[in-house]
Amino acid sequence: MYKLVAIDLDGTMLNHYGEISERTKEVVRKCLVKGVEIVLASGRPIDSIKTIAKELGIKGYFIAGNGALVYDIQRDEIIYENYIKKEKILEIIKICEENSIAYNVYTDKVILTTNLKFNVLYYYKENLKKEENKQTNISIVENMYEYVENMKDDKFLKITICDQNDTIFHSIIKKVKEINSIEVLDIAHMSRKIIKQGTEEIPVEYFYTEITANDVDKWKAIEFLIERIGLQKEEVMTIGDNINDKKMIENAGMGIAMKGSTIEILKVAKDITETNDDDGVAIALEKYAL
Repeated sequence: MYKLVAIDLDGTMLNHYGEISERTKEVVRKCLVKGVEIVLASGRPIDSIKTIAKELGIKGYFIAGNGALVYDIQRDEIIYENYIKKEKILEIIKICEENSIAYNVYTDKVILTTNLKFNVLYYYKENLKKEENKQTNISIVENMYEYVENMKDDKFLKITICDQNDTIFHSIIKKVKEINSIEVLDIAHMSRKIIKQGTEEIPVEYFYTEITANDVDKWKAIEFLIERIGLQKEEVMTIGDNINDKKMIENAGMGIAMKGSTIEILKVAKDITETNDDDGVAIALEKYAL
């Protein structure tokens, strides 16, 4: 029996509209009643995940920033952290600014951006459907370098870099990879999301990568949790779709990929479920956790 299930959000539990289906909510709640520890494992910051955890009735833990921190919901506190240093963030900001490429800085509390584009535009549109106290905290900053340099709180989860042009995107990633003591995710495919605007559906497509401190990944955060709870990795099930889910999928007792996942994930998964638009998470939970 799988006693802990770690589930990615974007592209996995959330559909293309950023919503959780009623079927998935119901199955997650059945798992919780049964005593299965459901852990959301996302690249999002704390408040964004906390809202989703509350919607699902999850009262244990969640993983934010791709494994940069573990949050104890009951105690309302961070119990594990591995932040990227401010000087590394500033180095990356400088490269992005010099090359006029979009980027966002994620702290444990807020997403900092210079404009609403790509993934932050998606979060912004998602916020419009939510009550104010359930929204992802986004702050638009005019001079990012100066703002970050003067910040007193150094809890930086990650920085994301986005662009629609494949050639420009990969030339910047090459420069960023020359910085030491950071982890750059090798994401080669485009992210595709859909924004609802009235009756219109607007596709948002872009190349992106996520940069964290060294040794940050979701599996390391899960290892911390299973040691804390007292489980074996064979009792852990993980579900994801992207390269930032690879380590947790290949190391868990049962690692499941969503249909249509990036090829690296499909290669290491022990099983493949349906897509995020076809209740893939609910189907996997019914099959292995219930």
